[in-house]
Amino acid sequence: MSTHAVRVLLILLFLGPAALLAQSPFDGTWALDPPVPQKPIEYSLVNGVFRCTGCIANVEVKADGLDHKIAETDYWDTLNVHLLDPRGVEIIAKKAGKTMYMEFASVSTDGSTLTQLIKDTTESDTVTIETLARRLEKGAPEAHAISGSWRAYQTNRSSNGSLITYKCTAEGFSGATPLGEKFDAKFDGKFYPVEDDPGHTLVSAKLLNANAVELTHKRKEKIVSVARLTVSQDGKILHVVFENKDSGTATTFDFHRQK
Repeated sequence: MSTHAVRVLLILLFLGPAALLAQSPFDGTWALDPPVPQKPIEYSLVNGVFRCTGCIANVEVKADGLDHKIAETDYWDTLNVHLLDPRGVEIIAKKAGKTMYMEFASVSTDGSTLTQLIKDTTESDTVTIETLARRLEKGAPEAHAISGSWRAYQTNRSSNGSLITYKCTAEGFSGATPLGEKFDAKFDGKFYPVEDDPGHTLVSAKLLNANAVELTHKRKEKIVSVARLTVSQDGKILHVVFENKDSGTATTFDFHRQK
């Protein structure tokens, strides 16, 4: 799963109504167990040209330290790739000139491990994500060390980008993060804005039963994802099935109750 994708999950993941009493099992603060990306990442850096499949986007730009136009998304429209040394690369994504994402990718001296240090700068506080990956295939002999395919095996995320507080009532479902992103959606089939989201996402909430809610996310009149949230019987784990409509993939992961 891409970082973009990982970020959207945290911002948006948010019995019939008569069964809901004073407090819902959703109510409280939850901490994300960061999902490890399942699909391999493929990098190629040969003769000054950088290509990437499965990273923030499928791109091809010159690695010359300059901003280059890429297919515009809700979170970036240019990419800047700077060669740091024979084993390291810096990648910067911007939207309308503002830095939204920075990645420092480096390869171990034996060439077997890739470390990605990502800084999500879309909010007032920077969220950091570190991902470790093992090499699956090598790149061409003349390619930079980052070249080849990699499979992630560990992801760590800063606490400011891992917490979300939910509230469920008979009328609707709301969520808020420490970074200021929040939404308050009624169970009426309508779409409501996610405040402080640079992607201008809208969310619609559907109550499935006392322990399950379905959230549908839309941008620019297009459904981009659907998340089904289910609280365990003991109330300690929030299980999420997240369907990314753009990529046609589904990811499952958990939150653990904090309070």
